Amino acid sequence: MAVNRSFWSGKRVFLTGHTGFKGGWLTLWLSEMGAKIYGYALKPPTKPNFFYATKLENYLTRHEIGDLRNAEKLTTSVCSIKPEIIFHLASQPIVRQSYIDPVETYSVNVLGTVNLFQAVRKAGSVKAIVNVTSDKCYENREWVWPYRENEPMGGFDPYSSSKACSELLTAAYRRSFFHQQGIQVASARAGNVIGGGDWAIDRLIPDFFRAFEAGHRLTVRSPYSIRPWQHVLEPLCGYIVLAEALYNDCQDMAEGWNFGPDEDDARSVSWIVDYLGRKYPDTSWVYDTTLQPHEAAVLKLDTSKAKSKLKWYPRWNLTQALDMTSDWYLAWKNNQNMHRASLQQIQTYEASLARHDDAAF
Repeated sequence: MAVNRSFWSGKRVFLTGHTGFKGGWLTLWLSEMGAKIYGYALKPPTKPNFFYATKLENYLTRHEIGDLRNAEKLTTSVCSIKPEIIFHLASQPIVRQSYIDPVETYSVNVLGTVNLFQAVRKAGSVKAIVNVTSDKCYENREWVWPYRENEPMGGFDPYSSSKACSELLTAAYRRSFFHQQGIQVASARAGNVIGGGDWAIDRLIPDFFRAFEAGHRLTVRSPYSIRPWQHVLEPLCGYIVLAEALYNDCQDMAEGWNFGPDEDDARSVSWIVDYLGRKYPDTSWVYDTTLQPHEAAVLKLDTSKAKSKLKWYPRWNLTQALDMTSDWYLAWKNNQNMHRASLQQIQTYEASLARHDDAAF
């Protein structure tokens, strides 16, 4: 499976959340392939951030600051642009923040998605939608087996629950409206993504590099929790290939999809810290043993369906993902051209796609 670069040349793409970490990397990749990207998002949530570090605004057809909860503005934007493909990544993405402000979490992640889908119904131009949710959308039973796409939706905390709600409303709109309009919509559930340019609060990798940069001791929460870690380019590749299939009217692709690492790369938080600590021996950390807001202790994704039907496979193992992430932050710290450095990582990843395809023959 390889990304069809020629497919994206000239495609009109509406991308929510383009100022965020995952949305920024997706914007960079699609624009480099020739897509016309119309970004709709709030201002970058942190300083520094991937959007400014890579000067992404220069590579957008349109950069619009807007809130998903403003239904009128969102509808006007979608209807005026007449996009062919939509990637929906804008959200309130932090579990701990959802405990602090559950109303914001539900209003952005659920009502915001409804507003977008209503705008799509009125636009009359959209052929394919990829709604990016989360691996945390599943009803977590704390078992050791990976979750499959047909497992029940659920969620203990407001963030996880909001993503389960987004999954359910995607299925409802697919059956009730989009199927009749010839619009193919799928949802995509990724693991814990890592990569350069993520400075979000309450995330392990950004917290590690902030502590390293400042010379502070890192406080590590939930050190024994196991997560499906993967480099950000892995699920983005899945989203891109999925969108191509949806656009080509593959109705059997209009469903939910897992994009996660191989099972061996589901590792504990402490394993990640130990690996990075060996690369940065001057960094110190302490485990926080106080009671934390509930998060799943074990979470893995079954990607059999993506491998079988989309021919999507993870290309970089966890150590490669951590090394590429580390390389990005060091390049940024050394004031390198981060647009060029980020494109070089995309090119390296695409080369790994080509090598895998060649090996299959």
